[in-house]
Amino acid sequence: MKTFLSIQIPENRIAKFPRGKGKSLLMVVRRNPFSIEHRKFYEIVDILTPEYMLILNNTKVLKARLPLRKPSGRFVDLLFVGFDERGFIRGMLKGRVKDGWILKTPKGAEFLVMGRDSEGYVLLEFKGNIFEVLEEEGRMPLPPYIKRDVLPEDEEYYQTVYAEKPGSIAAPTAGLHFTEEILKKLQEKDVKIRFITLHVGPGTFKPVKDIESHKMDEEYYEIPEETLKEILEHRKRGGKILAVGTTTVRTLESWAITGKVRGYTDLFIKPPFEFKMTDALLTNFHLPDGTPILLVAAFLGEEKTMAAYEEALKRDYMFFSYGDAMLIL
Repeated sequence: MKTFLSIQIPENRIAKFPRGKGKSLLMVVRRNPFSIEHRKFYEIVDILTPEYMLILNNTKVLKARLPLRKPSGRFVDLLFVGFDERGFIRGMLKGRVKDGWILKTPKGAEFLVMGRDSEGYVLLEFKGNIFEVLEEEGRMPLPPYIKRDVLPEDEEYYQTVYAEKPGSIAAPTAGLHFTEEILKKLQEKDVKIRFITLHVGPGTFKPVKDIESHKMDEEYYEIPEETLKEILEHRKRGGKILAVGTTTVRTLESWAITGKVRGYTDLFIKPPFEFKMTDALLTNFHLPDGTPILLVAAFLGEEKTMAAYEEALKRDYMFFSYGDAMLIL
């Protein structure tokens, strides 16, 4: 898999802004026989038939990036990632802080620094409702490679139109391309659309330094019982399941392995992997050293994935969270 780690994505091909919902480029990759076709995302309505059932992740991205003022008056940026077993807030924090310091938001909410945990996350004690503070004072947690300030428009850009259940600190990016109109047109074609939930954590950005020893962070998922029943019935009738995004794949395949419709998963999908629930995949073009590209390689095949990425680089495709899409059938 060293080939994937050696892909070079030029800085000018990393999307700083989206093209606009529904307006991205769409690479359609057919596995057998292997072919590549170049379309616009809104044309997915023409491509998909009732044979496919779309499964989307309806997690909602929290405004998880929170500015906190140190006793010196200088601000540091906290990225909220969750809670530890004692109820302390766990976060990623740029800048040095000392145990016992009180950090304050611009509107005065106070956080007491309790130290760091074994993974290096800062631990903070907070007496109020952190989700209310994030909603009022937080900003969208754009990935670091976007390299620009967060804008008010990112609250729309970096959220799917069907986001419902708050809990993610990163967007399920394959879903960002859909508009309500596209979803409506698919339903009018009798393409069924159903939802699962997986709350994306910071592990999605962790680089893979060693494929064999890499550990995924646990992330919470759930599949409604009725949805699972419909998925299984659809496949039983010969239909295909189109997973929108790698988070959806990991949710479905976690159920296939454990039989649990909700819980925490640390499933790391890499070549080789036997997919039991996923027949087709809609995804973005990913970081060359991350876990999502390894999942794509497991699904499409290593050589075909490399060929698709090389084709994207030759053309005008943009990469990563705000980039273009790939439909693998």
